[in-house]
Amino acid sequence: MMKFKTFTLDPFQEEAIKAIEDNNSVVVSAPTGSGKTLIADFIIEKHKEDNKRIIYTAPIKALSNQKYKDFSKEYGESKVGLMTGDIVINPHAKILIMTTEIYRNMVVSRDSEIKDIAYVIFDEIHYINDIERGYVWEESVIYSPETVRFLCLSATIPNAQEFSNWIQAIKRHTVKTVVSTKRYVPLEHLFYDYELGLTTLEKIREARSIPQYHQAMRTRKGPKDKTPEPNHQELIKELGMEKMPALFFSFSRKDCQIKAKELAKLNLFKRNQELLTYMNKKLEEVPSEVNRLTSTMLLKETIQQGIAFHHAGLLPVIKEVVEDLFGMGKINLLYTTETFAVGINMPAKTVIFNSLRKYDGYNFRYLNSKEYFQIAGRAGRRGIDTQGYAISMIFRPTFNYDELKKITYKDVEPIKSQFKLSINTVLNLINLHTPKDIEIILRMSFYSYQQFGENYAKIPTKVLLYRYNNIVKLLTKYNYIEKGALTVKGHFSSHIFADEITMGEIFATEVVDKLDEYQILLLLCALAYEARIGHEFKEIYKNEQLSNLIQTLRDNQYLFREDKFENMRIITALIYPIYHGKTFFEVLKLTNLLEGDLIRLYAQILDRIGQIRKASTDFKVLNKMNNCKEIIERSLEGIYLV
Repeated sequence: MMKFKTFTLDPFQEEAIKAIEDNNSVVVSAPTGSGKTLIADFIIEKHKEDNKRIIYTAPIKALSNQKYKDFSKEYGESKVGLMTGDIVINPHAKILIMTTEIYRNMVVSRDSEIKDIAYVIFDEIHYINDIERGYVWEESVIYSPETVRFLCLSATIPNAQEFSNWIQAIKRHTVKTVVSTKRYVPLEHLFYDYELGLTTLEKIREARSIPQYHQAMRTRKGPKDKTPEPNHQELIKELGMEKMPALFFSFSRKDCQIKAKELAKLNLFKRNQELLTYMNKKLEEVPSEVNRLTSTMLLKETIQQGIAFHHAGLLPVIKEVVEDLFGMGKINLLYTTETFAVGINMPAKTVIFNSLRKYDGYNFRYLNSKEYFQIAGRAGRRGIDTQGYAISMIFRPTFNYDELKKITYKDVEPIKSQFKLSINTVLNLINLHTPKDIEIILRMSFYSYQQFGENYAKIPTKVLLYRYNNIVKLLTKYNYIEKGALTVKGHFSSHIFADEITMGEIFATEVVDKLDEYQILLLLCALAYEARIGHEFKEIYKNEQLSNLIQTLRDNQYLFREDKFENMRIITALIYPIYHGKTFFEVLKLTNLLEGDLIRLYAQILDRIGQIRKASTDFKVLNKMNNCKEIIERSLEGIYLV
């Protein structure tokens, strides 16, 4: 039996490590909690004495931040760096952790930082399935230097071999597929019905199919009464302490907080004053206003019973308190959104789904099997539990036996290409490659491979270049390309990774000369802000700067068409106060945005400022960007790592 550190390796770990010793790439598909990270540790250990670097990429910032903390403890802060767009720490480090977007941006534009890399570790590689962001993983593989090797990690990839074959075909080196289906803690799938309690899908189906069921319910409850929804408090009572700790997943942030408050009222768990003391001590180091936030006051109420909530709308320090206490085993029940299932490796004995349906930004739909098992996989702690439990709450009016059986029986969802050419990719292709090479590169997509297999090189050129040629026409029309080469504007936008033309029209033309820092921050905020139904802004600041900015946009043949600038007036509530020296907390009073969402918005503005600073060579522009950066950072002082 092979050993590494203090661990005796499982066969799948051994197989992956042998492939790494042979300098191969590896695709690992193994259940959550089975020890995939140990393979990444081996890569770091293998290269610790040479001059090669290791890149560790994660799909979301929460996971990047956690890995940064873990690796810093393990290998020392001097060896580890972090890059997440708005945050850059030790960028020349031996081990560099970053979001996958950052890595993709660096390899597409041939950033000078991308050198001497031995391995790129893609955590949660199944994100290639993501409709919005999947192309990022695909391009990260395609544009990586030939010498780079990959370690791709995922809980389950039914078509792992096909994925490996694609990488091997386009990168021309051996790629090993390692699959393990063994869960160390068996998982029991249960369902919770308002009438039957904890039960099976079959029993719910039987109950629903009883003749006259609906009629009997009507006469008993009266014609206006609807079938009740299952109650989380009743479920927790039925579970009892022996099935704790539990993660309760809801797809609504507000719902997480409401449910935590409701459960705390029942006083099911023994109070522990030490948890509140721990939280208060953590909050000593942050501005006193943090203690007056609704979310902080609520957590102080619930935390003494070991009841907590966690979602992206919270301040980083509050999330950290919850994560620390959960890691110490002090939390009985954590209400959380699905980012906890990806971002943080903290398993529980039981995982509960508030519903197996969610709103995905377009409509309500059932989870797919990959999403279900990603979350359910958190149930069962290796070395502690002999059994893990995944419990789904069922609402009878939307009950669909066949659909639910398909989702919860087995992860059968293959990963599929979501490849789409971006303007940034086209600019960098033209800048860095010949027309012949561009055609070869575009044939390399996973999409091409899934459509044509080993014959991916034979895709008809007209089909292959259709979208590419349309983007080139658009870029030529607005003078980003001239005679097949990038113009000054084109070079600028090749370093911009969202709203490339809009950003180019502002920051690589004379438009920027007419703008002061307030107007620039308004523009960047408008581009980063995602309007949502229900967002409220209590104050709108109309002044000459705003009027002049709107006129400047109207005078530009491209910018007057940008839909995102329609929100310009309302978002003055988010920029005007901080421009005039007010704090983050004073801005919060002017809107119903959650504090974490406001931080995220400011972080995205910082990210865009960073892109402009890298893209521009105009010292006047750079000076304005530095001033803008200082304004945002000053407003976030003490509550956000910048």
